[in-house]
Amino acid sequence: MQLNKYLAVALLAYTPFAVSAEDLRAEFDVAEDISRFVFAPAPVFDDGMPAYGNPFVTQGYIYPAGTLNDGVEGTLPNGDPAFPDLVIGEWTCDGFFVGDGMRTATGAIVMTRQIYRFDDGDLLISHGPELADIGATITRAVTGGTGDYADAPHTLNQTLLGMSEGYGVRLQIELGQEDATTDG
Repeated sequence: MQLNKYLAVALLAYTPFAVSAEDLRAEFDVAEDISRFVFAPAPVFDDGMPAYGNPFVTQGYIYPAGTLNDGVEGTLPNGDPAFPDLVIGEWTCDGFFVGDGMRTATGAIVMTRQIYRFDDGDLLISHGPELADIGATITRAVTGGTGDYADAPHTLNQTLLGMSEGYGVRLQIELGQEDATTDG
């Protein structure tokens, strides 16, 4: 009788983790709202674009995976979401330009912290490099999370889908691919 009581308690303690793992969004897209991209006045190149070491902050929208496939833009020119009914959260990114700053053509262009705040209140946080190479995937460290992301995998893969004039980056995020390749 005593053993069954302990077994029941153990099963109840495990159940919330099993349920929350099912709710975890393992893939999603990010669209930057370029109207919220702000960088420091120095260091910059002669044309005013950010150079190596320039700090910045930016924000954007989180969409379900696949929303931004095939070159679809996630923001309008005024910064509003292109698909307001599909937005599932807000993305905040801060960091520093590396490489050749905004002139970086390949490889790491920035080192960043990204915070994915989902509409249900869950958070996911990652740190690492971002690449200037469209279509290249890089593995970033998952450094924290709350709610369904409290026990998220230790890494995520980020792919730059593109960056168009005035609209900012479009990213594809995939959790749990511990053995992904790093291009660039």
